[in-house]
Amino acid sequence: MNSAKKQAEEQMEFVDLVIEVLDARLPEASCNPLVDRMRKFRQRPVLKILNKIDLADPAATAAWKAYYDAQPGVTAYPMTTKKPADVARIPALALSLAPHRGVPTKPLRIMIMGIPNVGKSTLMNALLKKRVAKVGDEPAVTKTQQKLYLDKHTVLVDTPGLMWPKIEMASDGLMLAASHAIGTNALIEEEVAFFLGDVLLERYPQLLTARYGFKTEGLDGIGVVENVAARRGFRVRGGEFDVEKAAHVLLHDYRSGALGRISLETPETRAARLEAHRVEMEEKARIAAEKAALKAEEAMRGKRGT
Repeated sequence: MNSAKKQAEEQMEFVDLVIEVLDARLPEASCNPLVDRMRKFRQRPVLKILNKIDLADPAATAAWKAYYDAQPGVTAYPMTTKKPADVARIPALALSLAPHRGVPTKPLRIMIMGIPNVGKSTLMNALLKKRVAKVGDEPAVTKTQQKLYLDKHTVLVDTPGLMWPKIEMASDGLMLAASHAIGTNALIEEEVAFFLGDVLLERYPQLLTARYGFKTEGLDGIGVVENVAARRGFRVRGGEFDVEKAAHVLLHDYRSGALGRISLETPETRAARLEAHRVEMEEKARIAAEKAALKAEEAMRGKRGT
């Protein structure tokens, strides 16, 4: 990741526009703050691709488009790489953000960025109408940066999936894990499934009932996973629910769209989570400061006693 960050920083000086690919189900959680920092430093506009809208809640996607379009230098484009017509609109949208480029003497230089497994390589292949980037349903498939010509007047720079050093909010990590942007070796599926169950209970309880046939009243995330196990007959020796297997099924059904079109965050829920995180950090800082002051006072008492 350090190597990918360094390459991106070096190339940012020489591009006119950033295309940032986001997961439409969790746009802000899948938005790398390093990308914004780099492009703002070089004053580059960004076309935020809200990818996988076929899996996302249409109402939430509309809210995210309005949210991003209201920001300076930002244009949002909800789409899916499964539709060629959606992909075909991207070059014109990109040129509209850098109208002074795109001629023989000044080709439009575009850097495609995003975290792992949001569809960057699939988008690159769809734009060029040929397989030039390795694609896989696992994070971090693209390993190196590469430059390709979309046409005689447009250059694309594909970059490896770029994660940031520390995910500040636990809910972001869980959303990324649920959506398969974090490798399976970096998470415990049951914990992720419990989190997903809580989100679904809050926002889409009807989809749980429609898919698995159980009532959701009085349940929590753990109860959702246990009910999936009960309905599918997942049990281990001794008759206990096979929570691990049920968690895997719930996550697969969400990721594949079998549960329905689901968004894990909206601009409103994002704001609420950020505020809760701010309050939590302030409280931690207050407690740490009190402990430090108490420790210093005790040290002074010890010196006076000596």
